[in-house]
Amino acid sequence: MISRILILTITLLLALINTTIASIFLSFYLIFSAFTFFLKTKRVLFIASTGGHLSELLALKNLIKETDYYLITEKTKSNMALKDEYQHVSYLVYGTKDHIYSYPFKLLFNTLKSFILYLYLRPNFIITTGAHTAGPMCVIGKIFNSKVIYIETMANIKTKTITGKLIYYIADLFIVQWESMLKLYPKAIYLGLIY
Repeated sequence: MISRILILTITLLLALINTTIASIFLSFYLIFSAFTFFLKTKRVLFIASTGGHLSELLALKNLIKETDYYLITEKTKSNMALKDEYQHVSYLVYGTKDHIYSYPFKLLFNTLKSFILYLYLRPNFIITTGAHTAGPMCVIGKIFNSKVIYIETMANIKTKTITGKLIYYIADLFIVQWESMLKLYPKAIYLGLIY
């Protein structure tokens, strides 16, 4: 990295020749410095479906607030209060697989919105506890080289979740909350219960 003294010297020398050139040089340097600083900042995206998955994710509250975070979940009446506690929150459309006819459209909409949010946020890490709301974001993140950290839900002790089955193969770190789940996910790490 070029030292500040060298930049100041070059700017002063250019100012002796032409102040416009010096201004342009200094402007490019400041823009480059800001861009470099931005790249060094680690942005973390936390995403989960509403309900138990979101409750488990919010158990990481201390970690969330220590990072340059962004929180995404489904929009429900119970989740609207999140904006009071967290500054950076976005909502996806609430959808459940029980509604066979509307679910595919909601999933498609959420996937498109996730793609737009991803391009806007460009997170370095995606941390999720599932489920279906998080799946598309994890895949998008993996395509664009974000690190994916998946925490399998504590609700499952002996069976895999659908999202867990899919994300297991692309996750950079796959965490289980029950030791018994290591039989199903041999490459996972057991860290105990999230609560």
